[in-house]
Amino acid sequence: MATLRLGDDAPDFTAETTEGTVNFHEWKGDSWAVLFSHPKDFTPVCTTELGRVAALKDEWDKRNVKVIGISVDTSESHEGWAQDIKDVTGATLNFPLISDSEKKVADLYDMIQPNASDTTTVRSVFVIGPDNKLKLSLTYPASTGRNFDEILRVIDSLQLTANYKVATPVDWKDGEDVIIVPAVSDEEAKEKFPKGWDAKKPYLRVTPQPNK
Repeated sequence: MATLRLGDDAPDFTAETTEGTVNFHEWKGDSWAVLFSHPKDFTPVCTTELGRVAALKDEWDKRNVKVIGISVDTSESHEGWAQDIKDVTGATLNFPLISDSEKKVADLYDMIQPNASDTTTVRSVFVIGPDNKLKLSLTYPASTGRNFDEILRVIDSLQLTANYKVATPVDWKDGEDVIIVPAVSDEEAKEKFPKGWDAKKPYLRVTPQPNK
């Protein structure tokens, strides 16, 4: 299986989850989606992560994002783990967890790390747009918990830059100034960005976020 690249179609699949059988593209619909894998149930770092993702439900909903998790364990195992997640984090699991015991989804998304284990899914995150294209992929080592504030920040950038001819600078957060892409001429920029801009360099024009 070739590695998925940004802009590729996100593979469709049908899988058993804690919320029944899910056909990924159908379940996702025209929403954004975050698909994230964890090595196994009842692992310490992932217990904290799943609680955090559940606690962020309002943030996902605000951005029209559906989240779905995956590991190679069974749905029965997932359900047992859900109680631990609630005990530790106070959050109730509110998104489906895929049971991928045959590694079909893990193989589709190239989640198996051969030099670590032939069964353990690496801790990957995939952000998929309404067009079912892959917009972002991140892979973390088992020892490092993921930063879901960063995932939300990237989704804010992806959603903004999909609608406006801008890019977001380093450490940007929603509401901060953005950069007019070089392909937009100054003449076109006058129409598109009526608030004006500050030209730090001819190729670096900073303007207030256009949808604020």
